[in-house]
Parts: sequence; C-alpha cells; structure tokens
Amino acid sequence: MLARKLSLTVILLASVASLSACGNTIRGVGEDTANAVNATQAAGQDIESAATY
Repeated sequence: MLARKLSLTVILLASVASLSACGNTIRGVGEDTANAVNATQAAGQDIESAATY
C-alpha cells in the first residue's frame, strides 16, 4: 500500500514537472516569434528610409 502511494506521488510530481516545462517552452516560442516580427518590421523601416534618401 505504501509503495503504491509513493509510486502515485512520484508519477504525479513527474507529470506536473513535465507540464510546467511545456508551458515554458510554449512561452519561449511566443517570445521568439514576437522578436522575429519586430526585427522584420525594423528591417522594413530601415529599407524604406534608405529608399527615400
């Protein structure tokens, strides 16, 4: 009985840790995408200002 409770606790803790890691990865992908969009917009503005001179 004690071994079963211990096993379930370990499985539960491992599941929580895995889900937490997934959340961090998804958040990181979102930040990377936002940075790529910002860089693309900045590059477009640089090209536009270079073309007007």
